[in-house]
Parts: sequence; C-alpha cells; structure tokens
Amino acid sequence: MSEDEVNPAAVAKPVEDVQGDGRWISQHKRFVQECKDAEPDVLFVGDSMVQLMQQYEVWRELFSPLHALNFGIGGDTTCNVLWRLQNGELENIRPKVVVLWVGTNNHGHTAKQVAGGIFAIVELITSRLPKAKIVVLGLLPRGEQPNPLREKNADVNNFLRSWLPQLGQAQLLDVSKAFVHSDGRISQQDMFDYLHLTSAGYATLSKPLSELLLQILEETPEERRASLV
Repeated sequence: MSEDEVNPAAVAKPVEDVQGDGRWISQHKRFVQECKDAEPDVLFVGDSMVQLMQQYEVWRELFSPLHALNFGIGGDTTCNVLWRLQNGELENIRPKVVVLWVGTNNHGHTAKQVAGGIFAIVELITSRLPKAKIVVLGLLPRGEQPNPLREKNADVNNFLRSWLPQLGQAQLLDVSKAFVHSDGRISQQDMFDYLHLTSAGYATLSKPLSELLLQILEETPEERRASLV
C-alpha cells in the first residue's frame, strides 16, 4: 500500500443502522455523556471483546477499582472506533491509560490495512491525550482449528509489533499464544464460540493486563516522562 493510497480501515465512519433501532448511536451518545460525568484513570475502547469484559467478575475485581470506563460496542471495526473517538468519546476526560482492542471484525480488509487502522486510532489518541499511555491488545486467534483468519490476526499483531514503537506512548500486549493448545486447537473453555472469551478466557487475558496497568499507574510523573523519551 503506497503512502498516497487511502487505507479503508483508517477511514472513520459510523455503523449504518440497518436494523432501524438506533442502538449503536445510542451507545455512543451514552459514552459521550459518561465522559462528562466521570473521571476515569483507565479507558477501555473497542469491540465486543471489550464490551463483554464488564459482564465478568474480572472487571469488578481488577479493572473497576482502577476507575475504568468501558467504551466497547459489539461488531465495531477500526473505522467505527475511529469515528467514535473523533466525535466526543475522548472529550472532557484525561485517563492515564487507554486500552485499545479492535480489529477482528475488519473482515473486508487485509492484515496490513487492519494494523494501519489500529495505528491511526493510536495516533488520534496520542494527539488528543498526549500524556496518556496506550496499551494495544493484540488480536486473539479465532476458530477451533487453524484457519486463515487466525493467520491474518497474527499478521496484524506482527505489523503492530513493528510499528507501535514509533509512538513512544503505545505498546502491544499480545497474549494470543496462551489460547492455542499444542495440537492447534482452541478450547471452548476459553472461547465459548471460538471467538468470544469465557470467564476463564478473560482471566487468562486479565492477569498480564492488570499487572501492566498497575505498573503504568504506579509510575511517577518523572518516570513516565523518561519512558517516553
């Protein structure tokens, strides 16, 4: 993809209301209002993988005590998250950390385009919240058996692993290997539909994530500035 070519995964757009009930825009408006009412230290943004996290005990045990907000919407792509953040979901708040998890729903885009869309979101966050650290969660493998979508998600993570160091505020947390057994299978004990996580699956993800968040939040301002140099 040349520098002059527009990356379709980095074009901000809202979800088309094909069902006619306005649920997506209603959720977005609620998030914008929460920005006015809350003072989060941690902001989670993404698709259903983020959204469903707050339905499990790990959210109440590990993340809610960190003064976290959850801005996850099921089915969102990089384009949708980019639009939401451009339209109010970063206003009036100053979180110390933003956790971004999106990209597995970008079915019409290549791995490089998806990674570029995620990178565009990170660039937007750094411009709007220059003092915040950003944790990008790597895309997880999907499907019970090895398949092309698993390979694509792994390629997205590899691009991000290479690109994110350009942005001193951002880092990749990739726990994908923890979900694939030695025979290449994914267990329904971790992903009930071989995509979305169970309580056990979220526990596997949340341990390293909560440890990283606590490490970031406990940094002194001087340490934080030094780590951005």
